[in-house]
Amino acid sequence: MFISMRIAASAPQPLHVRCEPRGARISLLSVMCPSWPGGNEGDKHVAALLPSPAVQRVSVVGTSGAGKSTLAAALAGVLGADFLELDSVHHQADWVPLPTDEFRRRVASVVAGERWVVDGNYSKVRDLVWARADTVVWLDLPRRMVMRRVIWRSFRRAAGRVELWNGNREPWRNFFTLNKEESVISWAWQTHASIRAKFEAAMSDPANGHLRFVRLTSPAAVRRFLRSASSASSASSVSGVD
Repeated sequence: MFISMRIAASAPQPLHVRCEPRGARISLLSVMCPSWPGGNEGDKHVAALLPSPAVQRVSVVGTSGAGKSTLAAALAGVLGADFLELDSVHHQADWVPLPTDEFRRRVASVVAGERWVVDGNYSKVRDLVWARADTVVWLDLPRRMVMRRVIWRSFRRAAGRVELWNGNREPWRNFFTLNKEESVISWAWQTHASIRAKFEAAMSDPANGHLRFVRLTSPAAVRRFLRSASSASSASSVSGVD
């Protein structure tokens, strides 16, 4: 795997980072991706993005079941940033969605801060999050992998009666309906391609020229990314850089 760095046409010109298959044609502005065991030089480039004045506010996106919350919480810990899981705000008791105006108000109060990591894809607040973000981390795992994860997660939560947010628990009906509005499993299967297309378009949209995009396409890439972030954080602490 390689990370190819594309400089957007708009000013200021951000660094766009995305993973390309090994053997793919890449530009001279390419470094090894953290998902490749030999990618130590690439780790340096990724680590340079992390905790620094340039990376303070991060939006973590991706399809349901990809591991956004786990990654976002870990990254927030590394960066010493506030962490917000959008699902915890949107899903009120009995899975009733929070009214949009109130949802936007609560999210706006968080993203007004100087250092945070926000996890979630909600289009109704994306403009608020991305207007303040400096970096977007996109978990773009293969659909077969996402489905294994989301099915196991749903089973574990339903069988264990795990409380998620505001007293909500994942219902067994997730396994017995094809209605994506009622099942996170069906949602993950049916929306995977459209979510990928949406964020691919977002990466090339000049309106997002202020954002750095980090596209992680495998669990190995995620692990190496977090290790690079942790190493960068440790180095910053030692040097006194904040």
